[in-house]
Amino acid sequence: MITTDPIADFLTRIRNAIKARHRVVDIPASNVKKELTALLYEKGYIASYKFEEEGPQGNIKIALKYNPQTKKSAIVNLTRVSKPGLRKYVKSTELPRVLNGLGIAIISTSKGIITDKEARTLNVGGEVLCYVY
Repeated sequence: MITTDPIADFLTRIRNAIKARHRVVDIPASNVKKELTALLYEKGYIASYKFEEEGPQGNIKIALKYNPQTKKSAIVNLTRVSKPGLRKYVKSTELPRVLNGLGIAIISTSKGIITDKEARTLNVGGEVLCYVY
């Protein structure tokens, strides 16, 4: 299946799995999706992940994180910002803050895919991929 926006497909698969209360979601792999997955794990939004190198493309298995008492997901919202039809670039001085610092903005920079906080410390701008909170 060919998708015109693989990052939006990645976010939609996670969003749908959370709404259906799935524990694990399978996503076709790419280098950008692997970096996004590692970043979500590092920031505590997903429980674990595993890269499976089978077939020409490979797969990413993501274990979603839920609160044991309330059964609420760690991810409340995933929003795609920069789209293929309208790219959203920001300077290092105009980096967005998500929920006044409670969420993260994932930004594709010359230093790789990083969060808005890391981009501020490195003083780099780039393309705003998505907001997570």
